[in-house]
Amino acid sequence: MVKFLGLTFNLSNVLMITIASLIVFLIAFFATRKLAMKPTGMQNFIEWVVDFVKNIIGSTMDWQTGGRFLTLGMTLLMYVFVANMLGLPFAIVVGHDLWWKSPTADPAITLTLAILVVALTHYYGIKMKGVSEYGKDFIRPMPFMFPLKIIEEFANTLTLGLRLYGNIYAGEILLGLLVGLGTSGYAESLGNGILGSLVAAIPMLAWQGFSIFVGAIQAFIFTMLTMVYMAHKVSHDH
Repeated sequence: MVKFLGLTFNLSNVLMITIASLIVFLIAFFATRKLAMKPTGMQNFIEWVVDFVKNIIGSTMDWQTGGRFLTLGMTLLMYVFVANMLGLPFAIVVGHDLWWKSPTADPAITLTLAILVVALTHYYGIKMKGVSEYGKDFIRPMPFMFPLKIIEEFANTLTLGLRLYGNIYAGEILLGLLVGLGTSGYAESLGNGILGSLVAAIPMLAWQGFSIFVGAIQAFIFTMLTMVYMAHKVSHDH
């Protein structure tokens, strides 16, 4: 933790969000560097992402309204997935400080993403509907709904961020416990740790496979809920 201009920064978070952003940028760059009518390799992958996000948007709002959010959806899906995966292969601890981890295993990161998403929904709601029409949504169908709508905005922000954090953080904690099993005193008493390592390796590999599935599902849920919240703000039929 370092202080700069009166603010406190977690250098591990800064490092990991930079790495996640760089990986997503490189994937997008190399997948679209040489576009062809008959896609191959990485272009196939990025076109699959495009179609996948289009389906997400299409399930929440009409394409004429939601088409402008395609880039946002692709960015969120790829970024959150990559961020979820970074802490699975290994963790790097230097002087009792955890440096290499999934950035989404920190609530500050996930809640920041959630706040950005909710802020964007308000921005586009005002931009596409106008201030007057947008403001009326907070008192529909009855004026007494206004306090409930305000509470809903805070609840949406908290649940969007904490759901992602809780799932990724819990997965990394369990992986750490399984790794610790192989180096525990009990394991060392059973064949100098060899048996303990074997006992820990099987559930650790199984949990890593499950964590990949959970990380992918959480990236999908985060993107889906973003589009649902956006649809509630910009669509006239919500």
